[in-house]
Amino acid sequence: MRGAYKCRAYPDPEQAAILVRTFGCVRKVWNEVLEWRTRRYRADQVKTSYAESDRYLTSLKKTSELAYLNEVSSVPLQQTLRHQYRAYIAFFTGRSRYPRFKSRNGRQAASYIRSAFRMREGVLHLAKMSSPLPFVWSWPEIDPADIDPATVTVSRDPDGLWFVTFQLDTAGPAPLPETGRQAGLDLAAGAFAVTSDGERFACPRGLTRRERNLARYQRRMARCRAGSNNRAKARLKADRARGKLRRARTDFLQRTSTDLVRRYDLLVVEDLAVTGPRPNRRYAKRPPDTGWPAFRSMLVYKAAKWGRQLVTIDRFFPSSRTCSGCGHLLARLADKTRHWTCPTCRTLHDRDVNAAKNILAEGRSVAACGADIRRRGTPLPRSAAKQETPPVRVRTLH
Repeated sequence: MRGAYKCRAYPDPEQAAILVRTFGCVRKVWNEVLEWRTRRYRADQVKTSYAESDRYLTSLKKTSELAYLNEVSSVPLQQTLRHQYRAYIAFFTGRSRYPRFKSRNGRQAASYIRSAFRMREGVLHLAKMSSPLPFVWSWPEIDPADIDPATVTVSRDPDGLWFVTFQLDTAGPAPLPETGRQAGLDLAAGAFAVTSDGERFACPRGLTRRERNLARYQRRMARCRAGSNNRAKARLKADRARGKLRRARTDFLQRTSTDLVRRYDLLVVEDLAVTGPRPNRRYAKRPPDTGWPAFRSMLVYKAAKWGRQLVTIDRFFPSSRTCSGCGHLLARLADKTRHWTCPTCRTLHDRDVNAAKNILAEGRSVAACGADIRRRGTPLPRSAAKQETPPVRVRTLH
């Protein structure tokens, strides 16, 4: 399996200047080729292959305006074309949106393959650099001298932090021992998530404070004149606050996903559209803020890594309106209603826990019949249901 190790890097001023120049050339090549691809497709309805974009890059290097592209290593520029080609494939297959232009204010990165770097005895040498790039290895159980990376990516965040990522093929750890436990996960109100066992995962307490700091720095930046030195200083403070918020959220998601994968053999989640309209102001910001899509992606690769099973059910499954005891389906359930009593079996339900139980039951049936639940289209079809469905009477909860 393909793995990656991301470490902090500390380039000296000379190395930083070389990398910044490389980032600028990579960004220029991406934008120029993207504009050329777009203009060509709109005019002639012709798709551009990687070989054609490679020849176009060669022609760009021969012009007097872009002759500086020859001053940096050609490998990151070629990798940029490969990344853009894969982005177009993902767009035409409906897996992502159309590629966008790169900005100098965002995250900068350059990728090197084996022909442009050398890794010996844990020391990294990059092309066009006379000295090794210093970095901090954060895995004491793994010797960096034993790894053989296939790709090295050097990046710099908007807040000024440098990183180096080593991508390599690994055998992967042994599957975790079975625990005999299964759980359904639901996005809860007032918490990050709730399991079918009734366990609630609270949102990190520091995120709200970091959000307030970020909003304050953004207001200061908005009051500065565009292009001034004060605006540049305010932008740097806002980027640092945003970086602290992002790293705190990522740390929480990593810890929570690892804990769940280690404890449960089967995990069931919903294919939620967290970017759509929300019913009220209290609930509007929380799903995107907590990073539910990133959390589900972590569950996917960690479940595959440690031999667990992850099932995703249809987002239109009425998990909150269905009684987990008798199967009674309510015709309507207000968003503000957090507890309700089943009219049939008179069971008092917590809305979130009941939804998690129904998600687990639906996930078990899907896993048993092996149906494909990751379908695309509008509207999404219902996932596979149980063979024997209990009789359902629809009523309205008053």
